[in-house]
Amino acid sequence: MQKPLVSILIPFKNTETYLKPCLTSIIEQSYPNWELLIIDDGSTDQSFDIVNSFALKDKRIQLFKNFGNGIIDALKLAFSKSSGELITRMDSDDIMQPNKIEVLANNLLTHGKQHVAVGLVNYFSEDGIKDGYKSYEVWLNNLTEKGSNFSEIYKECVIPSPCWMLYRSDLIACNAFNPNLYPEDYDLAFRFYKHGFKCIPCADVLHNWRDYNSRTSRTHLHYAENHFIDIKLKYFLELDYDKDKTLVIWGAGKKGKTIAKKLIEKQIKFEWICDNPNKIGRDIYGVILKPFSYLKDEGNAQSIITVANKIEQKEILIYMKNLNLKQIEDYVFFC
Repeated sequence: MQKPLVSILIPFKNTETYLKPCLTSIIEQSYPNWELLIIDDGSTDQSFDIVNSFALKDKRIQLFKNFGNGIIDALKLAFSKSSGELITRMDSDDIMQPNKIEVLANNLLTHGKQHVAVGLVNYFSEDGIKDGYKSYEVWLNNLTEKGSNFSEIYKECVIPSPCWMLYRSDLIACNAFNPNLYPEDYDLAFRFYKHGFKCIPCADVLHNWRDYNSRTSRTHLHYAENHFIDIKLKYFLELDYDKDKTLVIWGAGKKGKTIAKKLIEKQIKFEWICDNPNKIGRDIYGVILKPFSYLKDEGNAQSIITVANKIEQKEILIYMKNLNLKQIEDYVFFC
């Protein structure tokens, strides 16, 4: 019995250098029942011709030009042209492991609907991987191995954008590819979280994630730091904010101040704490900063933690556990 059709969605723009290894890795998949909907988002190099040469040789590859503008419009078009019961994404500059589609599809078929199949990722670059990306890879893979991705969703995007698979009906249920927020992959992860989907644990490296200086996540305005705060705060207030608790910001650095401003604009009251003796007692935006010991005295708080230092984060986590506080219910890390 033939397994379900998997639709692979790829938007691309000016990635002529990387398209051949990307498409070759798809053609060589151990799972043969797939279709590729690949959308040219206004390329000015030889990308379209490269993809077209592959499409002429393999009928499973369907090439279109974007009617709109940008990655979201391209994904909408790709999804509208797809027919698969199972849907996945791919970036045009990355490389699939030979068993990627097979592992994702088998895991999804085993666990059923309202699940997200994910896999471990491997960053690679001709110039070497910088510490920040390596740290992200390790953090993300640790979550994926346990299937606990959503437990830290307010830190960074917990679903690797080119390494997931869902049932078509679940994507439709969460209105996928119809967001108005960037980064679109982070917004989609929040939509999965909002609908209560569960991540399937996976211990296999399935995706090789290419890093280079002109990569979109490095250069595009929509991936700027302030947009991450916007999307985190939007979904926190919608999904996890407990109005019966005292909202507390922990940290008075740039991120803490940005969140404070946004809460003030929304007329949401909050307390503000830090462990910097030079800031405790100061009035910032009309709020007096208190020592972090305030949490113990308050006894009914929900904290947004904006401290970025990894060592300090570990110390904060120990402090929270000693107070018997629960992640998300009582505190969330925003970095």
